[in-house]
Amino acid sequence: QVQLVESGGGSVQAGGSLRLSCAASGVMYSSYCMAWFRQAPGKEREGVAAIDTEGTTSYRDSVKGRFTISKDNAKNTLYLQMDNLKPEETAMYYCAARYGVIATMNRRDYSNWGQGTQVTVSS
Repeated sequence: QVQLVESGGGSVQAGGSLRLSCAASGVMYSSYCMAWFRQAPGKEREGVAAIDTEGTTSYRDSVKGRFTISKDNAKNTLYLQMDNLKPEETAMYYCAARYGVIATMNRRDYSNWGQGTQVTVSS
């Protein structure tokens, strides 16, 4: 069983930056694909970025060029650098883990989730 703990959320003004972290334990971290999701009140959880076991990354179109997903296998930690944040990106952000080599941004593919960290972007 994977334990995931997110941190780094907070409140920023539009155009600001935040760096989220997700510490993983209980597994051979390098064998898992990882992803970041977000969920705003009243909306479905959506994929933001994903990274596979080889380090190949993918992003939803709206964050390309502004968000960067990365991981440090030695520290068992996943990161999401978010720059030029927009008010509509206010949400709870979750990290998720999936055993295997294919990283997706479909929430149904992930069975391991953190508790989330809140990101609030004011205009």
